[in-house]
Amino acid sequence: MASFNHFCFFSLSLLLLLLLASPLLQVARCQTESDETVQATEEASDIGIVDDDAQDFGDESFPTAPGIETVSVFPKNSARLVTAGEDTELLVGVKNDGESSLKVIAIKASIHLAYDHRLLVQNLTTQVFNTGKVPASAQATFPYLFAVSKFLQPGNFDLVGTIVYEIDHNPYQSTFYNGTIEVVEAGNFLSIESVFLVTLGIALLALLGIWIHGQIQNLSKKTKRAPKVEVGTRSTDASLDEWLQGTAYTQSQANKSKKKK
Repeated sequence: MASFNHFCFFSLSLLLLLLLASPLLQVARCQTESDETVQATEEASDIGIVDDDAQDFGDESFPTAPGIETVSVFPKNSARLVTAGEDTELLVGVKNDGESSLKVIAIKASIHLAYDHRLLVQNLTTQVFNTGKVPASAQATFPYLFAVSKFLQPGNFDLVGTIVYEIDHNPYQSTFYNGTIEVVEAGNFLSIESVFLVTLGIALLALLGIWIHGQIQNLSKKTKRAPKVEVGTRSTDASLDEWLQGTAYTQSQANKSKKKK
């Protein structure tokens, strides 16, 4: 029974480790797909969106220019629901309160784990603009289309969106969105990750039930082995009669019984 309990404890520990490691495995899987995904191309003559042959900014960071304000809106999607594997539209507004004209260079974004922002889940498409100009004391809106990995597990994630622009040939950037989005599955079919987690949960509950049943059996066996102590008046009286036999007390008791007869 001790070896069985050790086996149950080891199995429970292994299942808990797999459950905790599932999000990290998901991160690695999404990063692999992100590296293999070709950047989407969009045609819009008024803002001059170009394809992935343009400059790639990668992880390069720039300061924020004074007098520049940004805002973002999910059109017809106030709940900020993002369907895995499908395009999601995000509108980025730029207000130029500076003295010089502004030229939008690119918009990029990334997905991070909600409980640990340091863990990167996926780098999204970098959308580059050719003629995205915003004159001084003016404002403009730029569309941004992105798609999260179709293998991304449904749940809440952090989206960080950045717009890169140029003023007087100097590059700058501003963060237009840094908040939570909810990723949902496309269709009603269960994903591989959902089946995996459900199976792990059922196995965990089954092993826990087996372990509890074994503990109850051990407790019942210990209870049965405990000796029973019975104290009866009859046995006590018999021993007392033997101890008093032959004394005056027993003779008086015998005389009383004879008189009653």
